[in-house]
Amino acid sequence: MSQEKEQSKVEINYNLEFDARGLKCPMPVIKVRKILQSLKPGEIILVLADDPGAKRDFPAFCAQTGDEIIKSEEENGVLKFYIKKK
Repeated sequence: MSQEKEQSKVEINYNLEFDARGLKCPMPVIKVRKILQSLKPGEIILVLADDPGAKRDFPAFCAQTGDEIIKSEEENGVLKFYIKKK
């Protein structure tokens, strides 16, 4: 088994889950920005999204804020982003 497949099976513990399915750009990022303000540094939020624009929006958002996407994946049309607050 490749290292990439093994890594995708690793469970990530997270502090909060936010379901942004059904929201269109820029609402998922706007809502996650507000939620991250309430988290402590090092805490992780799992974001679920189905807007195709989220694939570029969340990496750009994290590059701007300094927060870190520690894992992203797509499963059955749902994008999952594990974002660690800086």
